[in-house]
Amino acid sequence: MPCLLLLAGCSAVRLAYNQAPHLMYWWLDGYVDFDAEQGDRARDALTDWFAWHRATQLTDYAALLAAAREQILHDVTPTDVCQWADELRKRIETGYEQGVPLLAELVHTLKPQQVQHVERRYRKADEEFRDEFLQATRAEQIEESNKRARSRAELIYGRLDDTQRALLEQGIAESPFDPQRWLVERQLRQREIVETLRTLQSEHADTARIEAALRLFAAHAATSPRPAYREYQQRLFDHNCQLIARLHNSTTNEQRRRGADQLKAWEDDLRALAGQRH
Repeated sequence: MPCLLLLAGCSAVRLAYNQAPHLMYWWLDGYVDFDAEQGDRARDALTDWFAWHRATQLTDYAALLAAAREQILHDVTPTDVCQWADELRKRIETGYEQGVPLLAELVHTLKPQQVQHVERRYRKADEEFRDEFLQATRAEQIEESNKRARSRAELIYGRLDDTQRALLEQGIAESPFDPQRWLVERQLRQREIVETLRTLQSEHADTARIEAALRLFAAHAATSPRPAYREYQQRLFDHNCQLIARLHNSTTNEQRRRGADQLKAWEDDLRALAGQRH
């Protein structure tokens, strides 16, 4: 499934998934700094969400990978790649929607100093973003993008040959990807979240209003409310679909079989996880 190149990739699926509730708790705590009662609620909420996810979603993911195993053996079009990306987005949205009531309960208990903590953590996250994406020169930024793209491609197909690397490098050089623009958009969303959280606190908002705010956060993360950035998002999405299709169509039968084997391994992991009960 060439759309997997859109992802950061995954490894040790079973171990990572079984550790995910614990890791997600510490990630959330890093932003919020839970007190003891909130921490207990957060752990319970995460346990409930992952139980739902394991029971209802993993077999669907496995079926998606099974379909991808068939498609990866053939040429694809940019439309095919975009459709796979849309399938992934729908599943992310389903998972987030399931978590909205649980998140709303936690948001309802936030204290002003915790919203300040979120704001400080955002600043730290922005510094981490700059370190990863905003190297000193454009050439350095492109080289780092090349490294990320090669790593993701080779996770599926194995080592790329020189022609495939050149194809990927050309596509990265021609990409509209602009990390500075992305950072500005991130910071606008962060500000929206912090200001909304403060408003919800000051007005003692009820659960329905908090849930509506959480859904709006997700909607704006997926599609910017700012027309210029929204147009940029679409151009970047279309470019990536075209590049992934070109790269995939350049792969050999051996590389495609390797990709199918990798997808089968992940599919088997997901089916095994779905059969476990925690």
